[in-house]
Amino acid sequence: MSTDVKRLITLLATLLLAALPTTAARAADGDAPSAGQRIANALRTSPVYVDESYADAVPPSRQRQLADRIRRTGLPIKVVLTPLTKGDAFDGDSHVLAGIVRDRLPDRRELVLITPDSDFPDSLRGYEWPADTHQASRAVAAAGFLDEMRDAGLADLTAKAVDLVAEGKGEQRYEEATADLGGPSPQSTKAGPGSESGSGSDSESGSGSGRTGWWLLLAVPALALAALTTRAALLRSRKRSPALPQLVFATARAADEAQVRRRAEAEVLALGEATRAADVATTPGLQQALDAYAAAGTVLDRARGLPALAGALALVQEGRDALADSPGLPLCFFNPLHGRAALRTGWRPLGRRDRLDAAVCQECAHALRDHRAPEVLTDTDGSGRRVPYFEVPAGRSVWSATGYGSLMSPLEGFNSARPRAR
Repeated sequence: MSTDVKRLITLLATLLLAALPTTAARAADGDAPSAGQRIANALRTSPVYVDESYADAVPPSRQRQLADRIRRTGLPIKVVLTPLTKGDAFDGDSHVLAGIVRDRLPDRRELVLITPDSDFPDSLRGYEWPADTHQASRAVAAAGFLDEMRDAGLADLTAKAVDLVAEGKGEQRYEEATADLGGPSPQSTKAGPGSESGSGSDSESGSGSGRTGWWLLLAVPALALAALTTRAALLRSRKRSPALPQLVFATARAADEAQVRRRAEAEVLALGEATRAADVATTPGLQQALDAYAAAGTVLDRARGLPALAGALALVQEGRDALADSPGLPLCFFNPLHGRAALRTGWRPLGRRDRLDAAVCQECAHALRDHRAPEVLTDTDGSGRRVPYFEVPAGRSVWSATGYGSLMSPLEGFNSARPRAR
């Protein structure tokens, strides 16, 4: 490659990095001594790396047991258990974590990597290179759906994932474990770093080949031009209306809340009319329905956000079921605005031993089956951050305590925490 061409590539690459400071900073994090390098260094002496924040869930004794278990399989399995948060060294993305760790390992020709799943924080995710020989992605996903893992902690869940990878029947185990969720099995999983199937090759992950120089010669100028154009457009947009994104999101949330409020008002009124029309002699659940109607009206009057409005809807649903003397499944645990649940399934947040028996709608059941994060109703925690409503301490939110009916009756939860119903 001539000196002039090298200078051109260097200049354009510099422009590209200047236009995308966030990407440049991220790349620098990966190249300099960093969290990724520290993890890779630790994996040279043990196939298990556990961040100190998970030390209670996977103490040193369990880490040694996991390491021995992996060595007995004879497979190139490595486990990395570290929290993933947006803006961290891996941008909160398990795919980035997997790619960075693999790139820094001395021998990366064959590797099975088990990490937390950034798309669905209550799960683990499996990656395999150079091909999906051991069906690692499905094997690791299947572990979280097994009935025997219902009350298992993170250490046991990881051990089961290792066993299923070693078994080499990940597809079969995943189909069996998710059969009760209904619907067709997904044909593919989200691509991992470097390939469409979650497995990669040396060339895809950044190792050199004879074609690298030509790829840079063709791609860098185009990328630089596109980046500069995008940057200019963004700067012009910011000058015109610096607060536009916040304004749009605030307006959208207000519109959603207004729509849900109208729906809740209509349903509370309808429940009131139904209770007044009910025959006391033939409606054994009339008193419960009346209590639910009164509670729904109180919650609706106090409601200052979607979580409370959804609570009013949950109370209405309980009142209707009481009138019909036919208790059914409650509203969807992950997002009660989805409507009544279609089935119950086990669900456990990562790092916790307890497993919830959650009622979920078909949409969320499909998301769980496909190993995707369901759409979750959010609330504001004590620091003002938007978090899944069930992460708000139960003492501050009756809806977190009840799961809108999945964990306990909404009416029972309202009566026990009436002064704090949000």
